[in-house]
Amino acid sequence: MRLVIARCSVDYTGRLTAHLPLATRLLVHKGDGSLLVHSDGGSYKPLNWMSPPCRLEVEEPDADSVAAGVVEHWRVTHAKTGDALLVRIYEVLHDSSHELGIDPGLQKDGVEADLQRLLAEQVDVIGDNLTLVRREFPTAIGPVDLLLRDPAGGTIAVEVKRRGDIDGVEQLTRYLELLGRDPHLAPVTGVFAAQEIKPQAKVLAADRGIRCVTLDYEGMKGIESGAPRLF
Repeated sequence: MRLVIARCSVDYTGRLTAHLPLATRLLVHKGDGSLLVHSDGGSYKPLNWMSPPCRLEVEEPDADSVAAGVVEHWRVTHAKTGDALLVRIYEVLHDSSHELGIDPGLQKDGVEADLQRLLAEQVDVIGDNLTLVRREFPTAIGPVDLLLRDPAGGTIAVEVKRRGDIDGVEQLTRYLELLGRDPHLAPVTGVFAAQEIKPQAKVLAADRGIRCVTLDYEGMKGIESGAPRLF
């Protein structure tokens, strides 16, 4: 992982356009190719980012950029969509690289672990006539919570959260990209399942072709939740 603190501006172009004016920011370039742009605020959420599969190319700035004080261009291009993130770097204040090794993955809290177990026992919550292949299906970047098969032979990867946000959707997107490369599993679709799913996560999931399912934890445990029911 490379960490760069720099005075920079950022422009995102593609399905949408966005601009971050000149300011001091943290640039995080991860081993999977992704780039995240952070400020000293806003909690854990980046101001802008490009998720894999993508590539970063360092370019010499053009004459106009040089005249404005730019010393380097970083261009990150998504391999599938062609969306691009252009970072104009004016001054580098810190630049370091670190080998983090393989991460063991997030240890789920009791509720998430229960949700995963209950959902594995009640896959009909996701859809009709589905069968469970495995819980914690391993991939090179961590385990998929549930892997299911549909009657047509397709594969469904399910990410289970207590509270679903955009980070969870990004995590599932990475799993889908890896699983989809396996001819024994393809085609692979994704389901993002949580007790509560934030509106931003629903929008991002829809954009990625991922279906969202809201889970009734109490109902799945066989306890009346107070939610209206037909039966």
